[in-house]
Amino acid sequence: MKLLFSALAAAALLAAQVARADTAGDCHVGSYRLADGRAVDIAPSDGETLRWRLFSGETGQIRKQADGTWASSFGWTGRPDGRTVAFSDCAVGKISFDRQAGRRIAFDVADTAFTGEGGVKLVGRLVMPKGAGKVPVVVLVHGSEKTSARELYALQRMFPAQGIGAFVYDKRGTGASGGTYTQDFETLAKDAVRAMGEARRLAGVRAGRVGYQGGSEAGWVLPLAVNRAPADFAIISFGLAVTVLEEDQESVALDMYFHHHSAEDTRKALELAAAGEHVVETLGKEGYEAFDTLRRKYRSEPWYKDVHGDFLFAIMPLDKAQIDAMAKAFGVDTTPFHYEPMPALRASTTPQLWVLGSDDLEAPSAETARRIRGLIAEGKAYTLAVYPGAEHGMTLYELDDKGERRSTRFAPGYFQMMADFIRTGRIGKRYGDAAITARANRPAE
Repeated sequence: MKLLFSALAAAALLAAQVARADTAGDCHVGSYRLADGRAVDIAPSDGETLRWRLFSGETGQIRKQADGTWASSFGWTGRPDGRTVAFSDCAVGKISFDRQAGRRIAFDVADTAFTGEGGVKLVGRLVMPKGAGKVPVVVLVHGSEKTSARELYALQRMFPAQGIGAFVYDKRGTGASGGTYTQDFETLAKDAVRAMGEARRLAGVRAGRVGYQGGSEAGWVLPLAVNRAPADFAIISFGLAVTVLEEDQESVALDMYFHHHSAEDTRKALELAAAGEHVVETLGKEGYEAFDTLRRKYRSEPWYKDVHGDFLFAIMPLDKAQIDAMAKAFGVDTTPFHYEPMPALRASTTPQLWVLGSDDLEAPSAETARRIRGLIAEGKAYTLAVYPGAEHGMTLYELDDKGERRSTRFAPGYFQMMADFIRTGRIGKRYGDAAITARANRPAE
């Protein structure tokens, strides 16, 4: 599973004709309480499939069989895991999950429309646990995806199943929201602030602690949002504290590292990447000849096939006309390639939890982790958790017979860690094998 950063990545997916069937409206989508007390979430997935998730991080894809049951496969591998799922009629709302009976969890749900920055109409949804008491509320903020968060985000149910309210919204230019898709972080931050205001309004007297959670691109957006309006917390999952261009450079370097190429090969790959990044940054107006010269110079070398990067891969096979068309079609002109996130992070007084994966190729974590640790050492109310072996999306993976990654599950403790931080602004000492760094006078519990 991959959540790609840039609009260029979205273009590449479209070019490869990766299709998603409309399972978002499947009547089985929801969270279910099992007889043993666990909650299992059933969410839309690829094609004619659904995806289940447990709060422990285990997950699988299910496909309907001829007898009406659904057979499960392990993580994103496509390999059968032996689990079977069965649903009652939708009106009844029952499930049998791996021989455990369960029933759909009822939530208090309020759909809404509100005004984003510049008068753009945004649509959202507040999902609250049943009851009248105060609960914490988390506003879920997009990464760079162009899909509808209201249709696809499982956390909008997974958190309420744990007693936490969740507000989910389609960011501008996606789903049912108006406006034009953008990667302008300031605009997205202003929209996030409006979303929090709407979440507070809808939750009313039930709102306890209110803050944000977001992944990937949201790592640039949320620090701007919390500096604009008060929030009780912010959780950044697999985000970055470096520039967009530095992200791609770090990603290419990791490509070389994981494929065991030499320092000299890495130097060449980064030279090629810098040339390609300049083409992307200038929307194809500058640097194409230099980039193409390097492609032709290096394409026969063994390391060339392993160059991917965060967005470089999208232009590697394209000629000038194709690059120009891609830039115009996918709004790359809104991407702030040189945005420096550290000033916003230094200015913030909002407690933040950063959760990173050591093996993240799309948002390489080493430099970001170093910078967050530095801010913690300076006394910022930040907490850092780095999961060894985790990639983008906070998933673990295995390698197939071609050496390609296949995600298997979410990192153990990842969802619980976020829930604990939402509730108290602190986390415990152990969540799977995450390495945790917290402020000295504000230790993990």
